[in-house]
Amino acid sequence: MALKHTEIAVIGGGIIGCAVAYYTAKLGYDVTIIEKNELASGTSSHCDGNILAIDKDPGFDSQMSLKSQELVLALTGELPMAFEYRKPGSILVCETEDEMQAAERWVNLQKEAGLPFRMLDRSDLREESKYLADDLHGGLECASDSTVNPYLLTYALYEGARRYGAELLNHTTVTGMHYDNEQYTIETDQHTFTAKYVVNCGGVWAPRIGRMLDLDIPIHPRKGHILVASRQVPVSPRKVMEFGYLISKFGGKRHVDEATEKYGVALVFEPTQSQNFLLGSSREFTGFDTSVDWDVVKSIARRCMRFYPKLSDMSLIRMYAGMRPWTEDHLPIVSKVDEYPGYYIAAGHEGDGISLAAITGKIISEMINEDPTSIETEPLRYERFNQKGVRV
Repeated sequence: MALKHTEIAVIGGGIIGCAVAYYTAKLGYDVTIIEKNELASGTSSHCDGNILAIDKDPGFDSQMSLKSQELVLALTGELPMAFEYRKPGSILVCETEDEMQAAERWVNLQKEAGLPFRMLDRSDLREESKYLADDLHGGLECASDSTVNPYLLTYALYEGARRYGAELLNHTTVTGMHYDNEQYTIETDQHTFTAKYVVNCGGVWAPRIGRMLDLDIPIHPRKGHILVASRQVPVSPRKVMEFGYLISKFGGKRHVDEATEKYGVALVFEPTQSQNFLLGSSREFTGFDTSVDWDVVKSIARRCMRFYPKLSDMSLIRMYAGMRPWTEDHLPIVSKVDEYPGYYIAAGHEGDGISLAAITGKIISEMINEDPTSIETEPLRYERFNQKGVRV
């Protein structure tokens, strides 16, 4: 096999890998993306497209998301392709008075952190959409939330990286790796590479790449379903979720039926620029199985109809399931690895990969260039898991 050299080898051609490639190539580095299939063929094409702060813990999490939102807005003027960027804000709706009280505490904490949050009452919801259920108590809004087409943003980031000289090798599977004499040798089924830096952007497959250097990367696949329905009427102009989504995301206990609890189902409604809408969501640990489970589909449909009763008349176009790279503390790993100089991990974003792609790529480029990072990175360090892994 031919021996090739690249300054930075980015393993994984999803939205995280392409963001890393863009920001590092922009700094003048020689970058090669190694992707076993096509760009955005994994998690990045099996998700919704939201750049959210509304569902992030107040403090570090929400500040990281806010910074990523600012970077994505800047990318609309930098990248050579449009990616269906819109900034309509998003809302969470509450079923009960208890949820309203919890929502008010959430809003106060976010406002203290400087984010544009506000409470919504029943009249606000009626103005939002006449299709929402009449018995909802209210909700909350984050005005800075935006939405993109994740598939197009992935390709736009790559096209931007390509214009700075980055190269893509798709249908190329990494089969082995070792480190010697301050460089990495990367074996693939097509070529053998040497590289000064390696960035593991493998998502749910990041642990497999890590094991090639005996690294234990504690990321597990968490399955999520999405339904696509035709927008026959203007149901809602922007992203709507139930407040219970936060509870489901962070593993709390809700007062819902058995199937909803079992599959981690919570309302997620997202209108798209193509005049359809996405419906979700679910959260399950099923290994690497991405087959559609009709019991989950039915549970999502029931949950959506609870908040939008008239959705029962809408037509489903398709449904799909994808894998989200989950970590125990719900934060990604965006970090150097101390025992291997020049090796970085950018993975473990679970359902926040689209939200955090821009800030992740920016941070990795700053780390490699030995610049001050745009945000604090201590909470994202690989070593926080003490290399013990996690159990699910």
